[in-house]
Amino acid sequence: MSAQKEASLFESAAPRPLADKLRPTQLTEVIGQNHVLKDEGIIARMVAGKHLSSIILWGPPGCGKTTIARLLAKAVGLKFEPVSAVMSGVADLRKVFETAEKNHAVGNGTLLFVDEIHRFNRAQQDAFLPYVENGTVVLVGATTENPSFELNGALLSRAQVVVLNRLDEAAQEELLQRAEKDTGKKLALTAEARSTLIGMADGDGRYLLALAEDLLTAPPQEILDAQGLVKRLQKRAPLYDKKQDSHYNLISALHKSLRGSDVDAALYWFFRMLEGGEDPNYIARRLTRFAVEDVGLANPAALTQAIAAWQAYERMGSPEGDLALTQLVIYLAVSPKSNAAYMAMHGAKAAATQYGSLMPPKHILNAPTKMMREQGYGKDYKYDHDTPDAFSGQNYFPDAMVRQPFYQPTNRGHEKDIAARLAELHALRQQRQKKE
Repeated sequence: MSAQKEASLFESAAPRPLADKLRPTQLTEVIGQNHVLKDEGIIARMVAGKHLSSIILWGPPGCGKTTIARLLAKAVGLKFEPVSAVMSGVADLRKVFETAEKNHAVGNGTLLFVDEIHRFNRAQQDAFLPYVENGTVVLVGATTENPSFELNGALLSRAQVVVLNRLDEAAQEELLQRAEKDTGKKLALTAEARSTLIGMADGDGRYLLALAEDLLTAPPQEILDAQGLVKRLQKRAPLYDKKQDSHYNLISALHKSLRGSDVDAALYWFFRMLEGGEDPNYIARRLTRFAVEDVGLANPAALTQAIAAWQAYERMGSPEGDLALTQLVIYLAVSPKSNAAYMAMHGAKAAATQYGSLMPPKHILNAPTKMMREQGYGKDYKYDHDTPDAFSGQNYFPDAMVRQPFYQPTNRGHEKDIAARLAELHALRQQRQKKE
C-alpha cells in the first residue's frame, strides 16, 4: 500500500466532529439561507448563470459562510483556495496568488476564500485588488463584522455584500433531525428541553451540533427536562463583542426601545448587554445621555434619576447596583419624551457659527469706563427685576440678527407648562416692544 493511500485510509478512519460529518455536499442542502440560495437569490442567480463575481459573506458565527464558499467553487467549477486572516500573512497570500496566476494562464479559475477577512489590515486588503480586477481570482470573503466599517472602500466597490442570517428555530430543528438521523439516536430531551437546547445555540448551527453531539454520544440516560439540560450542559454567554458590531447594535436597540417607550424591550436589550459582559458604567453613561437627549425637559427629574442610579451602581457594584440601573431603564422608558433641548442645542450651535462675529447689542454690555459709556455701552438697559412681571422684553440678540426660536417645547409632560410660559413671555415681549 502506498504512503498516500495509507494516509487516506487512516484519515477516513479518524473520528470527525458531527458538524463536519453533516457538512452539506451541495448548495441545496444548506439550511437557513434560502433568501440568497433559492429562486431569485443573488447566489442562486450566479450559480444558474455559471458566473460568480467577488462577494463578501457577512453573517454571524455558524451560519454557513465557509460551507457556502466551498460549495460555490464546486458549483461553478473553480479551484477552491482557502486562507484565514487569523493564520495567514503576506507570504501565504503570495503563494496563493502565484498558484492562481498559473491556473489562470491555462484557463482555470480560482475561488480565493478569505475567512475573517476583516482581520486583514488596510494594506493587506489592498493586496487583493489587482488580482480581483484582472480576474486571477474570484474573491469570497467571510466576516462577522459590518463590512462598511471593517473593509476598504476600494475592496467593497469590487465585491457585493451578501448578508447571511442567523439560523432560526426551524433551521436549527432541521439540523437536530439530521444529527439524529446520522447517528441513529434520538435526543433524550423533553419538548421544552429541546427548545432550550436551540436557545442555547443562539442561532449558531456549528455550536448547536456540538451540543447535540455531547448529548448523543453520552451514555444512555433518562429523558432530560429543561432544568436537567441546563445542568448537563454549560450554557455559553450570548454572542456579544464589546468592541465590535454587536456592541453598537445592542446599545442602539436599547436607546431606540427607550425612545419608543417600550419598557419590556428596553429591559431585554439592557440585560442582553449585561449578560454579554458590557461595563455597566458604559450603559449608565448612555442612559444619562438619553435622559437629556430624548426625555429632556418633558421630565426634568430624568437627569436627576440617571445621575442617582449611576452613583448608586458605582457605590454598590454588581449585582446589587444592577437594580438601580434596571429602575432607571424603566423610569426613562415610561417618561414623556422630548428632544426639544437637543434640537435647540444644534440650532443654536449652527447660528453661533453663522453669526459668530456679531457684537451683542450695546444696551446689554457693561460700561466700566467713561469711553465705553460715551460709546453707548449699557445705555437704556432695563433691569428686569425693576419692571412689571420682572420682564423687560428687551432684545438680547445682535442688532443685525433676526430673533430665532431655537427651543420649541412639546406639549408633553413638564414641557407643556414651559410652552405656556414661553407663549406668555412672547406676548409680553411684543406688548413691551410696541411701547418703545
